[in-house]
Amino acid sequence: MSITQIMFFFLSALAVFSAIMVLVSRNPVHSVLWLIAVFFAISGHYILLNAQFLAIVNLIVYAGAIMVLFLFVIMLMNLNKESEPNKHIWMKMAGAISGGCFLMVMGSLVRQAADFQGKEALVGTGDIGLIKNLGRALFNNYVVPFEISSVLFLSAMVGAVVIGKKE
Repeated sequence: MSITQIMFFFLSALAVFSAIMVLVSRNPVHSVLWLIAVFFAISGHYILLNAQFLAIVNLIVYAGAIMVLFLFVIMLMNLNKESEPNKHIWMKMAGAISGGCFLMVMGSLVRQAADFQGKEALVGTGDIGLIKNLGRALFNNYVVPFEISSVLFLSAMVGAVVIGKKE
């Protein structure tokens, strides 16, 4: 086994364990912290796939900004066990059925993965996922949609400032 395979299995086990802990944890703050661990494991997978830009963006945007917002929302909501309403039996049943359906789909995918055993992925020149290629594609082929989206974001920021401005 190579070091890449060992890292892949370690990161996969970490991601699955952390995702299970997100669901099992009773404390919402602990769930958010376990979700950050999932994002770190996913970023490790991106690095193994030679997509360093996606790994850094995943850490900055998801593990950094969005998880901080989740923590603030959880702290502002002040969730207590006493204030949490009991879930109806039909909601629990719907959750169990949807989880079972998801488990069946995942089992089917694992069985179909045997068809790909022994086949190799098409590997390019080794520079797939690098920021240089993303920048080249973004500013050569997609420059007009990129600029339109930047103007859209700028107008959204101006609108948010106008709406949020006090009289």
